[in-house]
Amino acid sequence: MNSLRFFCGHALILALCPAFHATTVAVGPNEPPPGFTALFNGRDLTGWRGGDTYDHRKLLALPEAERTALIRKWTASMTEVNPQTGKPHWYVENGELVNDGQGAYATTERDFGDFELLVEYKTVPRADSGIYLRGVPQVQIWDYTEQAKFGLGADKGSGGLWNNSPGAPGKDPLVRADRPFGEWNRFRILMVGSRVSVWLNDLLVVDHAVLENYYDRKLPVPKTGPIQLQTHGGEIRWRNVFLREIPPDEANRLLATRCTDGFRPLFNGRDFTGWTGAVDSYEIREGAIQCKPGQGGTLFTQDEFGDFVVRLEFKLPRGGNNGLAIRYPGQGDAAYSGMCELQVLDDEYEKATGDQIDPRQAHGSVYGLIPAHRGYQRPIGQWNFQEVTVKGSRIKVELNGFVILDGDVAGVTEFLGNRPHPGKDRTRGHFGFAGHNDPVAFRNVWLKRLD
Repeated sequence: MNSLRFFCGHALILALCPAFHATTVAVGPNEPPPGFTALFNGRDLTGWRGGDTYDHRKLLALPEAERTALIRKWTASMTEVNPQTGKPHWYVENGELVNDGQGAYATTERDFGDFELLVEYKTVPRADSGIYLRGVPQVQIWDYTEQAKFGLGADKGSGGLWNNSPGAPGKDPLVRADRPFGEWNRFRILMVGSRVSVWLNDLLVVDHAVLENYYDRKLPVPKTGPIQLQTHGGEIRWRNVFLREIPPDEANRLLATRCTDGFRPLFNGRDFTGWTGAVDSYEIREGAIQCKPGQGGTLFTQDEFGDFVVRLEFKLPRGGNNGLAIRYPGQGDAAYSGMCELQVLDDEYEKATGDQIDPRQAHGSVYGLIPAHRGYQRPIGQWNFQEVTVKGSRIKVELNGFVILDGDVAGVTEFLGNRPHPGKDRTRGHFGFAGHNDPVAFRNVWLKRLD
């Protein structure tokens, strides 16, 4: 068990990020701090292409020739000359990337997953712009003095996730942190999974909020995608655009150390104290609970729980299969006698891809009842972070920062193989691991009671 001290809020996130103290000031104009890469070199648009408000998943799904032609069209519009100024819509001046408010968006040629982004901008009255994260709109930039847009939230200031649903976390900034016109503003943006935190001029304005998928709110945002600097009718200048890719272990820590009040460890990292059931089918290896190869059965807690949130890390072998037993009665098949089994499965294994399995058997699914979104696991051999919230008959599963399932088992009437789930309406039971002969490992298992 990692001996982390847990706090609620963003203070520990800053401490866990070794580069944070270097992020507030660049080494020099367009020279990145240690650990960061300059996305803009201060001289030209190398590394950038044109883009638009366009679903990145759909762009990648286009035939190659069609996709290339569309990107070429967007990129060409960036260098079109504005007849009023005699300059291209995008140009470089004194180490600053300047846009006149027209043309396509400046879009990175590379796609990114989890990252920390630093960027400075300076804009003009009545301008309206933003930063797209993985191609999804957007971290808002606008004129906080423009009364005509107060009804839209302009008076609240910049930095919010403006395209989130009304009332959703992150939609409006926590504080107004904009500097007066003529001064440079500085963003620090941290994105892990779909979770986004934003600091504007060193003030926290978005705190670990889920960025909704503007193109299809039923789906999480893409796992990877480009950074886009939006054009929106008024001049904006950019400089010191730096990015640091966040590795999986750090991403897991950032997710695990959020708002941890009330969480208690279920596993001490040494032995099976507090656990019962198929103890002989599991072993402790390097501080993790691991199912023994060729063995199975359900290992479960001695304590019972009603409503709760559980956080854990898991690591799969190729083709690995296990499950999380939810409100398990202590006997029988966890998928049927308990409220449910949440599938833990290598979704990339050839036997699990395509139509080889029912969608309700994929990783994160409420087995046989509700399918989860796929494609958010880390590669085999890496630890994944998962958070499960069980409240009444509702279950939410967040994998590596992406909400892959949010559903209610009470309303399910169609069952896999037409086999009913008699335990799905249980309100209390044990938490456990439903082994299926594969050496799937679990560690850092923490639970918070909600009842």
